[in-house]
Amino acid sequence: MEDLKNKVEQALDSVRPMLMADGGNVDLVAVEDGVVKVKLKGACGTCPMAQMTLKMGIERELKRQVPEVTEVVAV
Repeated sequence: MEDLKNKVEQALDSVRPMLMADGGNVDLVAVEDGVVKVKLKGACGTCPMAQMTLKMGIERELKRQVPEVTEVVAV
């Protein structure tokens, strides 16, 4: 389980520069049964496009890099 969390954290590191460029960031909250729970921060926390960023950006990249990931949700 810890290994999966580390893989997810590394994958998140690869998308953080994109988020930071727009004044945001993301924190990993938990990984449970393939579901990654994240908290969007900064500009990402209030942006009307945050849900699209979460699904089309973060979730897509995490699934590509870590096949065990089934979904990414904001908490």
